[in-house]
Amino acid sequence: MPEDPIAQRELAALTRRYENNLQIIRGDIAAVDNRLGDLENATAENFDKVREELGTVKGAVEGLGGKLGSFIDEQRAANATLIELLSRQVGQDPNGD
Repeated sequence: MPEDPIAQRELAALTRRYENNLQIIRGDIAAVDNRLGDLENATAENFDKVREELGTVKGAVEGLGGKLGSFIDEQRAANATLIELLSRQVGQDPNGD
């Protein structure tokens, strides 16, 4: 039984359309894959930058901790001096009489 030429043409046209669409979809998948790769690289670079900044901030915080410790020590010494001076004044006439 011979093949129907109209059916053969329609089948060939459908096959071409399928193959064209498949090629387009493969191109789209490749483009999405490339974009994901770019995003992964950008994200990794951003994380590296964040890690560097975090290290800088950590160093600054540690430096401030040292300065704060020194300030607290100085304040304690000043408070001790004030307490000593005030203790000497207890019981004395504030007018110096």
